[in-house]
Amino acid sequence: MSQLQSVSPQRPSQLLASFIETAPAEVAAAVQSARTAQRTWAALPAPERAGALGRAAARLEAAASQLTELGIAEVGKPRSEMAGEVQRGVAILRYYSEALLDPEGEVLPSPDGKSLLLSRRLPQGVAGLVTPWNFPVAIPLWKLAPALAYGNAAVWKPAPAATAVAELLDELLQPCLPPGLLRVVKGDAATGASLVETADLVSFTGSSAVGAAIVRRGAERQIPVQAEMGGQNPSIVLPDADLLSAAGLVAASAMGYAGQKCTATSRVIVVGGAEDFLEALVEAVRALKVGDPDDAVTAVGPVISDAARQRALAAVERALADGGRVITGGRPLLEEGYFMEPTLVAGLDPSSQLCQEEVFAPVAAVLSASDLDQAIELANGVRFGLVSAIYTSDLDSAMQSLARLDTGLVRVNAPTSGVDFYAPFGGVGASGYGVKEQGKAAALFYTKSQTVTLAPAGRQR
Repeated sequence: MSQLQSVSPQRPSQLLASFIETAPAEVAAAVQSARTAQRTWAALPAPERAGALGRAAARLEAAASQLTELGIAEVGKPRSEMAGEVQRGVAILRYYSEALLDPEGEVLPSPDGKSLLLSRRLPQGVAGLVTPWNFPVAIPLWKLAPALAYGNAAVWKPAPAATAVAELLDELLQPCLPPGLLRVVKGDAATGASLVETADLVSFTGSSAVGAAIVRRGAERQIPVQAEMGGQNPSIVLPDADLLSAAGLVAASAMGYAGQKCTATSRVIVVGGAEDFLEALVEAVRALKVGDPDDAVTAVGPVISDAARQRALAAVERALADGGRVITGGRPLLEEGYFMEPTLVAGLDPSSQLCQEEVFAPVAAVLSASDLDQAIELANGVRFGLVSAIYTSDLDSAMQSLARLDTGLVRVNAPTSGVDFYAPFGGVGASGYGVKEQGKAAALFYTKSQTVTLAPAGRQR
């Protein structure tokens, strides 16, 4: 068994967590323990499960400051964003404490006028949850809360880089739940693979390569799989947009939290006649404060690791070799920590790697389009389809775009980044697989449908 460590990306000398990877046999034991606890949990009346989630929300809220400080230290998320994420976690727990009291099925017309024909939703069993480091509170909770609310157990594998936050979150949740119902297994790929082999359903957020492998294995095992696998998100700016406002929103959505969001803007598509926008965008990007995420005015902290920074800088070098030009940024920052300048690259062919593949860093490509039709063609010209944004003051252009943009989410005059926890979330193509996450859509993944016929005893055939 290997030992893994989590360090602060802004202060790499600061060790935050050290842990032993959970062995495959231990993962299987955790799933079996959770399966035993799940049977009792699922039999509880829904109001009792609701009460448990409500108590968990209260504990999380009471520990908000502690969670925020730890999240800033471990994943380098700017203070304002990390504090907001913790509050979103509280809201998610409260939302599902109420949502599980919604109707759990429907009554259908009786075939004979005497019987009852109805459908209902039942828990799936043990949910295997594999979560990333970039949203160490919100993403685990938008999986854990519905899984538990609808009567499942959960075995959760957090990303190694967010282990300290995961340990604290587990500590906060456990007193509200029956023993064994929530188990945390720690490790990297081998631990995740063991969980995929033993859980009754799997919800994954991470890279497209790993997500695709989990989808394939889930199909072989014939279990439900939900996978959110990143994006290459376009922001289209039309000449009639409020260019200054659009520049600020695009800059923040591309570079905020060092671009480490699956919903970050990766491609900025400027439609002819909006030349003033590019100047405003460069100015807005340069105005973003890069530095210690603990500073209240910081917008762009470090990337998560030195390896991540090296990959991002290599992507910029590759873009230059492909004929692109850096119009701002492009260099590492030499202070302690894994910082780099927010970077915009123009002059690339849409087929170039920077325009096609996610970098997960503060790097975005700027493309030009002659009109809205070409802009939409460019926007759809990648294998990903998570979220797109269009900036315009023309309602007709906005309405035309909604059906034509091939993404799971479309934003009009709003940034690509950001998620509403009570609305369905997920992409198409290489960005997503399976039932959407969050909101009432979550019930469709964490439960299975059962159709029931209740006929009077002794009825005549």
